Amino acid sequence: MCSLRECAGKINIAGDLRVGEPLSRHTTFRVGGPADLYARPENEQDVAELLRFAHAHDVPVFVLGGGSNILVSDLGVRGLVVDTTGLRRCSVSGTTLTVGTGLPISEASAFAAESGLGGLDFIYAMPGSVGGAVWMNARCYDGEIYDVLGSVTLIEPHGGRCVYTPRAEDFGYKKSPFMERPGVMTSVSFSLHRADRDELWQRMREHEADRISKGHFAAPCAGSVFKNNRAFGRPSGAIIDSLGLRGYQEGGAKVSDLHANIIVNTGPATAADIRAVIEHVRREVARRLGHELEREVLYVGQWNEDQA
Repeated sequence: MCSLRECAGKINIAGDLRVGEPLSRHTTFRVGGPADLYARPENEQDVAELLRFAHAHDVPVFVLGGGSNILVSDLGVRGLVVDTTGLRRCSVSGTTLTVGTGLPISEASAFAAESGLGGLDFIYAMPGSVGGAVWMNARCYDGEIYDVLGSVTLIEPHGGRCVYTPRAEDFGYKKSPFMERPGVMTSVSFSLHRADRDELWQRMREHEADRISKGHFAAPCAGSVFKNNRAFGRPSGAIIDSLGLRGYQEGGAKVSDLHANIIVNTGPATAADIRAVIEHVRREVARRLGHELEREVLYVGQWNEDQA
């Protein structure tokens, strides 16, 4: 692999390109070390140029959206980080909403409601990008992304463009084919339906109020840390709370006082602190109840061996 600092000058994009960009500026936990090379493309041509460069020089690629469901290590990310937040176009044709994958998913939901389109109201006030929501088949309030997903435009590792039409067998509970498929999603179309604007906003405000009450916006965090496994009989937050782990703290990281399935950065937390709290909670639940909680939050970047 070539020196990225030396090779960066060969990349010609309209968007932003930086060496050693701190990723703490781009994650909702507000932690994370530097990216070797950070790019924020403005359009599909930029994305294709970046992926062709990475493919030609054997540079690993990490795709960053809203930074809301990841924990980036204090040592940072080796290779190229492609930040999709510059891909924000949004348009409506009939009942189809087409959006760039970097647009916050909550803004897409609000745009749909203002256009009198229902189907994305369930996800209003969820942090993160459209691309991130599609990548994990985001689910909440009895809805999931697959229910309204029409198509996904993807730039493949060699720079080619393809359009994916979703198939039921490719999706599951917080699972999508993009978890195993390399490339960068650039735009998504949602198949929605006509609905009353005021009724949509009423439900959306209720979802927002529920998230506020659970502390989703009270401090830097990544939302729910663990998936809810229905076989365990209770939500993960209730399971963690039953063991008296609410308020457990290591360094600047703490199990939220408002919701036990949220871990917050109290201000001075490092990624290592947050990971230590996550792993303590996971081990305690396994040891005391025999349940193996599955993380929603992804560990990203280079970790020390004792952390990995």
